[in-house]
Amino acid sequence: MNIQPVISDTANSSLYDLVGGETGVLNLVKVFYDIVETENFAHKLLLLHLRGNGLAHSRLEQFNFLSGFLGGPKLYVEKHGHSNVRTMHEHVEINAESKDIWLACMDKAINQIGLEASTKNKLMRNFTAAAERLVNRSD
Repeated sequence: MNIQPVISDTANSSLYDLVGGETGVLNLVKVFYDIVETENFAHKLLLLHLRGNGLAHSRLEQFNFLSGFLGGPKLYVEKHGHSNVRTMHEHVEINAESKDIWLACMDKAINQIGLEASTKNKLMRNFTAAAERLVNRSD
């Protein structure tokens, strides 16, 4: 399930550019994982990450993936040879609740970094579509 970079409606502007390029994506990932680590509602998502490769690994790889997913440098593909999100997450048991927590954390992170509503809507539409494809458990 390779997901192509997302291009915005703005002439020649990718979501990567609208988020703020490398600095913006780094900040989004930082704020997202800070929320995962500190918010009570995100505790189950934190546990999933701790059972996996850990938060430091996740912060780096999410930055690498989102860079390409949002239309910037394809860092994840350069490192791993693909951007198949199902393959990336096959070791993680993801149910609807985990998906919803991930989306809530990302929604909160986008709000905290202060992106425009139109950019947030585009991001969340794409994140929701990708997250829904990752659910691999029905409990």
